[in-house]
Amino acid sequence: MTNGKQKGSAGERELASKLREHGFTARRTQQFCGAAGDSDVECSELHQFHIECKRVEKLNVDNAMDQSLRDCHDRVPTVMHRRNHKPWLVTMYLEDWIALVKDAKRTNT
Repeated sequence: MTNGKQKGSAGERELASKLREHGFTARRTQQFCGAAGDSDVECSELHQFHIECKRVEKLNVDNAMDQSLRDCHDRVPTVMHRRNHKPWLVTMYLEDWIALVKDAKRTNT
């Protein structure tokens, strides 16, 4: 396994662990099936999102979102990413974020 693949795999495990810390049921999918098109991290409570995980210093956000969009099927394409010594970030299309916020607003009223 190349250093980049090792870092990617470690990032997927780290993200799954972070989600579990917050009460989600999350696991890295590649260790189970490795099928193209699967989210890198699966989380039953976040089933509507396709999670593309990137653990790189110089992320090409457009390419990462293109990959998530290609693989998302009917789910919301999402990229969760971080650099060394930085917190995790979530990238998604504005329209998807607006729909998420509107749905949360409806649920809370």
